[in-house]
Amino acid sequence: MAAADSGTSQPTTSGDRRLVDKALKRLDKLHELCSNPRLGLRNSPPYLPELVSETTTLLMQVWEPYRSYRTTGSQGPRGDEAKYLRVHVRNLLDKTDRALLLFKEGREKIFEETSSYRRNLTKLSLLFSHILWELKALFPAGSFRGDTYRVSKTEAEEFWRHSFGKKCIVQWNTFKEQLQSVHSLEEGMESMALKSTIDLTCNDHISVFEFDIFTRLFQPWKSLIRNWNQLAVSHPGYMAFLTYDQVVARLEHYLHRPGSYIFRLSCTRMGQWAIGHVTVEGNIVQTIPESTPLYQALIQGFKEGCYLYPDGRDVNPDLTSLCEPAQRGKVKVTEEQYELYCEIGSTFQLCKICAERDKDTRIQPCGHLLCQHCLTGWQQKSAGHTCPYCRCDIRGTETILVEPYLPGTGQWEEEEEGEDDAEEETHEDIELIVKEMAALRKFSSLDYQVPSTHHTAPPLPPKNSTASFSPPPTSQSQTSDTKTPAKHSHSRAVERHGLDPPAQ
Repeated sequence: MAAADSGTSQPTTSGDRRLVDKALKRLDKLHELCSNPRLGLRNSPPYLPELVSETTTLLMQVWEPYRSYRTTGSQGPRGDEAKYLRVHVRNLLDKTDRALLLFKEGREKIFEETSSYRRNLTKLSLLFSHILWELKALFPAGSFRGDTYRVSKTEAEEFWRHSFGKKCIVQWNTFKEQLQSVHSLEEGMESMALKSTIDLTCNDHISVFEFDIFTRLFQPWKSLIRNWNQLAVSHPGYMAFLTYDQVVARLEHYLHRPGSYIFRLSCTRMGQWAIGHVTVEGNIVQTIPESTPLYQALIQGFKEGCYLYPDGRDVNPDLTSLCEPAQRGKVKVTEEQYELYCEIGSTFQLCKICAERDKDTRIQPCGHLLCQHCLTGWQQKSAGHTCPYCRCDIRGTETILVEPYLPGTGQWEEEEEGEDDAEEETHEDIELIVKEMAALRKFSSLDYQVPSTHHTAPPLPPKNSTASFSPPPTSQSQTSDTKTPAKHSHSRAVERHGLDPPAQ
């Protein structure tokens, strides 16, 4: 398939469709095998029978137009859509065959939770989860959106568009060359370890979705590789390919040592971290830091006595070197915005939910502005993973500073000499905001109160979990979720996607 690697727009072929049919048959077989009650699979993420079923349904939906567009005259694939589909279905077929082989070779051992066959099946379950998440992101409701997918972090989005345009997938070597032009990255073990972290679906390609997840996990962009090295490569608390239940099982060995903790990628909320720790009461809590880089959450948790011993070890890495003075993005109020808000007796910089504090937070990727207190309250009140204004999924937030307009001067406060005067998009529709203000204020006054403490309610356990829970540390939010093996060196990191050898 040389044409697929060229990045040009190529139609799907009959050979491609035969591969899809083959994959669907293998998925049906895998679903039958993994639904065997003898496996005793816990119905918590990543639950393989459910993943296989959802993948089958979405795969059929995605490929239906490509089976008929030649005869119906419907629009064919655009951009590198066909290339992505080829890469995806081949990878899906490969992972499905690997799972079926575990059942064939493992025989009775596949039913033993401690066998290598069973552990490898769990790892493959996480891969199936990532593959499904990616297909959902690039084909929401079965329709291709890979060419318009928006990377959450602004600088990362600019890098991808400058380097790859509207492509949604590129080969690893091509991606690595472009990344090395802006970030220092050594060849050999370091680049291999990096690939094992970014390439979530293990197909030797990097999709715009995988890039988005990586840059959200190891933000900020300017220190991306340094952050990755300290958090994923050398930190003893980082776990790869662990599920929620496996984290509980691992931390149970440290119940005698409160403050023991490990962290992993969440597979129920992609692009976020899940941190598990042992409380002073001897309970195990798993939480997700909301709108906070991981290193900040770990530093804060250390101060509060929650994250003291990574994987039960005495030495806790010092992450303060990752902290730099916050670089707050600036939002300048235009003269037109100033006049419009004067007409309604308000100011642009005032938060439209509480009408008490100035906006200091920008939601990504939609760009809507509000104060951090109201965003925290919204997320607690509604389990809000969406923007309170437009209901767009929240993929992250950015601290911002609103520079008020000075009437009669045509200038802004605190304007720095030589700064780019280009107006930044503020995503404020004045008519929409006026309509929303009443409803949001009613929500605020009737049953929404900013909590007096930053502590949130304890996280809910997953289904069938027997672990007990207690309140998490400051700035954490609840989630049951799932994923990822401890890598403390480049050489160990590259083993991350390998499967365990059969037990002797």
